[in-house]
Amino acid sequence: MQQDMFKIEHFVVEGLHCPKCIREIEGTLSENKKIKNARVNLSTQRLAVEWQDNVANDIEHSEEVISALDDIGFKAFPFKITSSQSEGDKASSRLLKAMAVAGFAMANVMLLSVAVWDGSEMNESTRSLMHWVSAMIVLPAATYAGMPFFSSAWNAIKGRRLNMDVPISLAVILACGMSLFQTYLHSEETYYDAAVMLLFFLLIGRFLDQKMRNHARSVAHNLMSYKVSKATLLHEDGSTEDVATEMLVPNQVIQVIPGGRIPADGIVVSGTSDIDTSLVTGETVPVKAEKDTEVFAGTININGNLNIKITSTTGNTLLDEIIELMETAEQGRAKYVRLADRAASIYAPLVHALAALTFIGWFFFSTVGWEQSLITAIAVLIITCPCALGLAVPVVQVVASSKLFRSGVLVKAADGMERMAEISTVVFDKTGTLTLGQPELANADDENVSAFNLELAAKLAKTSSHPLCRALIVACHDRDIPTIATDSEIHEEPGMGIKAEINGVEVRLGNRDWCGIPQSYFPNNRYSELWLKAEGAKAVLFCFRDRMRRDAGDVVKWFQNENMKVVLLSGDREDVVVEAAEELGISRYKFACKPQEKIEIIERMKSNGEKVLMVGDGINDAPALSAADVSISPSNAAEVSQNAADFIFQSQKLDSVVRAYQVSVRSRRLVFINFALAAIYNIIAVPFAAAGMLTPLIAALAMSGSSVVVTANALRLNFEKLFESKEA
Repeated sequence: MQQDMFKIEHFVVEGLHCPKCIREIEGTLSENKKIKNARVNLSTQRLAVEWQDNVANDIEHSEEVISALDDIGFKAFPFKITSSQSEGDKASSRLLKAMAVAGFAMANVMLLSVAVWDGSEMNESTRSLMHWVSAMIVLPAATYAGMPFFSSAWNAIKGRRLNMDVPISLAVILACGMSLFQTYLHSEETYYDAAVMLLFFLLIGRFLDQKMRNHARSVAHNLMSYKVSKATLLHEDGSTEDVATEMLVPNQVIQVIPGGRIPADGIVVSGTSDIDTSLVTGETVPVKAEKDTEVFAGTININGNLNIKITSTTGNTLLDEIIELMETAEQGRAKYVRLADRAASIYAPLVHALAALTFIGWFFFSTVGWEQSLITAIAVLIITCPCALGLAVPVVQVVASSKLFRSGVLVKAADGMERMAEISTVVFDKTGTLTLGQPELANADDENVSAFNLELAAKLAKTSSHPLCRALIVACHDRDIPTIATDSEIHEEPGMGIKAEINGVEVRLGNRDWCGIPQSYFPNNRYSELWLKAEGAKAVLFCFRDRMRRDAGDVVKWFQNENMKVVLLSGDREDVVVEAAEELGISRYKFACKPQEKIEIIERMKSNGEKVLMVGDGINDAPALSAADVSISPSNAAEVSQNAADFIFQSQKLDSVVRAYQVSVRSRRLVFINFALAAIYNIIAVPFAAAGMLTPLIAALAMSGSSVVVTANALRLNFEKLFESKEA
């Protein structure tokens, strides 16, 4: 068993969107002879690789997998399963197996029961045989499937308290025991079908609950996969040494090559490069890193060698701080107490008392004897089973989730809609949320931005993967301007720009330092910029801004019309944030926000009694997404943010956020109606059961009927009309 564990390695894979991605990854890895099997889980964004028996699972082989996936466009990182997550997965697996066993037993026993009910001419021996066969199916099945309830009830009793599992366990055990006794006496009626039916419906709700908690636990674990396991240490004599990141200490100098993640927080002491800092700022545009620039663990060095003096090591980096914030936020969320749990403290003692009084009343004040008194008490236990109460929430959530799915919104947290329905404040991130996170040319109408200059710039931009170069190419395509890369020799200076000699003239494309433009010339703090400088010609400025989602204004206005507070929190620069806030009519905003600041602002809102919805996409938004009462991210958000969010919307339009809120509010109303229906059912059915007018089977059928009623009520949600923005 231990050997098998070492033969399987798990990876977190970024960029998984559809079954085609799965086929590409599994097909690529199947060509590696060292790999026995590879399986991708789309929902958890993880890849499991099983190595051949003669292959050891080590760093070198792991890097083969990462490299192979990188070649086909997927980023992957080793993922370590912790004991707590493994326990959560095991619990889900146990519940799923128990549900399958209960369902299988219920289906078969119901067939036998129908045969007995219709067998008016069936003799006693045949009926008794049917009952013994039912016993052989149900008793082991109920023992196995009922174990989650039995163990919980036993622990509650040992702790001298009652929970919802106590009456459930009691009803199942008494129904099975009484049925076995009736079978031994060759009686006409047994109640095996009632026992397994009870277990099957309850296990459905228990399984959904466990899946929700497993998801919450896995968020921080996925983020830990962004931590680097080894670093290249640079000694004073110029030699290098590969060491585990745990062995690093402050003031040591490490080397980071292009494409590598930075293993620790530090200060650049030499080298120049572009850094993908989306982990810290959420900005998709890389920033230049040079001597004395502060860099952070987990960010990516894009195109130049860097020597970094360490300031904070593993356990104290900004990435560790984000992980800690997320774990703290998740623990806070775990304190959310569902309505059904709160009802349990009242409901369970009431049910026991009612069943006990029924037995005592019939046994002492009638002549039916202990058998019929016990059967009546069992019927009370079953008919008061919280099955309808238990389904009242999950069944609405399933219907609501399906409706949202058809509207392009994925519901990830089982209780997310409950929290969404209570919001009073909506907090938006800017980049990638209100905007698309895609730069576009902002000064296309300027006199200097001519077709000739655009075509000339495109000859250089075509050779680069920098986001601003890609935006320049898109601008050319929009204007039908040719984008043919120059065949001249290209020189690229990391963090600076590109140059080439075209028709005997040196042409540069890059930042103002690279193009020799003084800082005092056309100062610009508002836009991202690229400069084009051809030898002997006037320099040309290309300005870029993030593209606003077309319906962002409609969505902000809709929430404001609902008397909700709308807030903008962004890590971006002041000018850019102020412009976006003014355009959308948002009066409350804050710029240059770090992850900790977003957390603090949201916590202050919550302490003031506000219920906060966070809408964000960046890795830096992940802690805030977890800290908010409820959260939603676009489908192109960072993987960690998607995992932290309660909802994911797939559309390019922002109206999905409004739809998620509308469905959640209407779902809450239907849940309360279901609770009322369950209460009415008990008020009507319990007196009949206590009066001895119902058998356990009829009680089980009535209980199931109440489930059908709450399900039908939930289906009404399919006819609700949702918001659509005016923008196409």
